[in-house]
Amino acid sequence: MENKGKYYISTAIAYTSGKPHIGNTYEIVLADAIARYKRLEGYEVYFQTGTDEHGEKIELKAKEANQTPQEFVDEKAAQIKEIWNIMNTSYDKFVRTTDKRHEEVVQHIFKKMYDQGDIYKGEYEGLYCTPCESFWTESQLVDGKCPDCGREVQPKKEEAYFFKLSKYQDRLIKHIESHPEFIQPPARKNEMINNFIKPGLQDLCVSRSSFKWGIPVDFDDKHVVYVWLDALTNYITNIGYDTDGRETEEFKHKWPADLHLIGKDIIRFHTIYWPCFLMSLDLPLPKQVFGHPWLIVSDGKMSKSLGNVVYADDLVNEFGVDAVRYYFLHEIPFASDGIFTRELLIERINGDLVNILGNLVNRTISMNKKYFDGIVKDHKVSEDIDKELIDSVLSLNKKVTSKMDELKVGEAIQEIFDVLRKCNKYIDDTCPWLLAKEECKQDRLGTVLYNLLESIRICAIYLSPFLPETSEKILKQLNTDINTLDSTIEFGKLKVGTQLSEPVHLFNRIETKD
Repeated sequence: MENKGKYYISTAIAYTSGKPHIGNTYEIVLADAIARYKRLEGYEVYFQTGTDEHGEKIELKAKEANQTPQEFVDEKAAQIKEIWNIMNTSYDKFVRTTDKRHEEVVQHIFKKMYDQGDIYKGEYEGLYCTPCESFWTESQLVDGKCPDCGREVQPKKEEAYFFKLSKYQDRLIKHIESHPEFIQPPARKNEMINNFIKPGLQDLCVSRSSFKWGIPVDFDDKHVVYVWLDALTNYITNIGYDTDGRETEEFKHKWPADLHLIGKDIIRFHTIYWPCFLMSLDLPLPKQVFGHPWLIVSDGKMSKSLGNVVYADDLVNEFGVDAVRYYFLHEIPFASDGIFTRELLIERINGDLVNILGNLVNRTISMNKKYFDGIVKDHKVSEDIDKELIDSVLSLNKKVTSKMDELKVGEAIQEIFDVLRKCNKYIDDTCPWLLAKEECKQDRLGTVLYNLLESIRICAIYLSPFLPETSEKILKQLNTDINTLDSTIEFGKLKVGTQLSEPVHLFNRIETKD
């Protein structure tokens, strides 16, 4: 397959204040599916994730835990990385904002912005939300509380450095309006323009002097770099960026990012603050920022205080990694929140993964074992009914790629499962067990089973970004290494004469009480 060039995708870096729940984990799985599909298409993918480790909240939590801040974040970062690995995510780099290289480059960036007049010293007085590490004005509060998390805010006054967001306002509006794909989904773009940019950007506090757990401002040691300048710059500090004009070949090759995948709650930071920082550094802006919806539980947003937090590793231990991945990717719409319930997860496992996918693979391979000793046959005894199935299988390339280009991952999976349903219907319509009873229909039987096996092979390739372990198990049963996207463009790549492996159950039915 031809190399289609680079594709740089990143998630937001996870905050090391605690163990990530399924809402946080959804993002890394979504990014992984996109990254894997891009690799399948022939892109040279760089997939970056990691942890955000500084700030007042971390300092306070470490104190509560009787640990140093570094001990606290080391423990939490390891926990986050373990869950990312449990979910079988194929990231290329796991970054940490306490890495020495990152800290040094952030100090250089701060000094560069200061030297060119984009950062100045002042005094901040406002309302501060410690959990969100955000300052708010009175008018931005909702019912007197933080508009992001709904918690209490506290008045704060301290010396601080500020970044001149207002300087880049007109340039930012022009970029957003001339690049309609920059902020997705479109509703998020309208929200940013109407609620934040057009009313007028206020200069942004970019340092703190009331706590110490952060990257020191090297020319003024009373201050540490405020979390958003620290965190957002991870997208460039880890790919070779240096402020002294010594950008590496790696940086020149990888930047700009093709996609920042983030939760809708932090889209303001990624589509207002981050572009203005990049303009200050005279760097290109990322091509796209996608503010994905949330995965919530049936009684609303997950919260430890409500006792409704669900963790991905617990679900994987109970149901298996691909079952959990399938639920995350299939159930969350493109632009609106998805709801998690155990009942719906079990329903999806039994209905989609067991009945539609698992049964199709198992009974097709079992029939081939029974009737042809597991040898793939095809004497091309075709009938009109075959064309409908084959056309639907060959339409997957255009349909799935189109949906993935639009980041509509759930809809891409639905296209594959629509074809799997057609395969099951094809079995019911052709009745291989009846063909097997007639000596004169053996060649036709071979063709029917071949059409099913080849359809399964092609579907397994398209499933590989979403259900990587399951896809691998299917291809292993087919005893084929023909697994490229190019091999799905034509029907008939599964070699006649292949000896199939023993059939195995892909998913176990979950028994539930009435």
